[in-house]
Amino acid sequence: MGVAYKDYYKLLGVERSASKDEIAKAYKKLARKYHPDLNPGDKNAEEKFKEINEAYEVLKDDEKRRMYDQLGPNWKDGQQFTGGPGFENFNFHFDGSRDGFSGVNSDFFEALFGQMGRGGFGGQTEGDPFGSFGGSYGRRSRRGSDVEAEIEITLEEARKGGVKQVTLSGGGSSSNLQITIPAGIRDGGKLRLRGKGNPGNPAGDLYLTVRYAKHPVFRVDGLDVTCDVTLTPWEAVFGTKKRVPTLDGAVEMNIPAGSSSGRRLRIRGRGLGPASGRGDEYVCVAISVPKPEDLNEEQLKLWKALAGQK
Repeated sequence: MGVAYKDYYKLLGVERSASKDEIAKAYKKLARKYHPDLNPGDKNAEEKFKEINEAYEVLKDDEKRRMYDQLGPNWKDGQQFTGGPGFENFNFHFDGSRDGFSGVNSDFFEALFGQMGRGGFGGQTEGDPFGSFGGSYGRRSRRGSDVEAEIEITLEEARKGGVKQVTLSGGGSSSNLQITIPAGIRDGGKLRLRGKGNPGNPAGDLYLTVRYAKHPVFRVDGLDVTCDVTLTPWEAVFGTKKRVPTLDGAVEMNIPAGSSSGRRLRIRGRGLGPASGRGDEYVCVAISVPKPEDLNEEQLKLWKALAGQK
């Protein structure tokens, strides 16, 4: 039974001695490059995306990688060879063909791993080429792989938490999920949804990395947030009360007399993060000065008087 050999290390652009971290880094870089959502209608990118997913599915798993590496030293392009123990009935050759490939169900992948989870490694099926592996590994159900994605939330959602409906797309399909956002979650925080990853027995998990969406009013610095308040020159000189925005709604704030442009006023505990260690909100003063052409004659005289002009 001839099966086209796939060089998974070459597909990911890593050495055969690469660590798990190096493999994961290479996979993520290629997955972003060839993801179908970023290459709509590009069949070559779609096939490449499937291939790198197949390669990563094998190399990230210690047991699958061990089995794959047992193909022996004759792994280079174009060579005909048979694998190690358990591969006696398979003649592998590498010709670059991708025929029959679908997801991680290429002929090569199925030849190596297709019977995992169906008792194939136990040697109980007549003619099973993997019978010599034995052991209990093959008799265990195959767990679905985990999936990683990012979601974007508003600063208000990050502060208060709550339930959020999100749509995740990938692999030509999309799914609607209801996600609970914990109050105080940080930018870069992770949410784990058990059983929402790739199908299997059991299904894998879905890991969502939280990213803060750009806010029209607030700027974020760690757990602190900053917004601006605009004052007229006389408000800055004599002080005033201003309604300023917060992530919990607007509040009235006392602006001290003599506030210069750039002064930062703090509202404690109105930032981000958990209640036990929440950041603060800073209100940055900006003074608005009228243009001379917008002043009437009387106002212009007053401004000139302040400037010591006639």
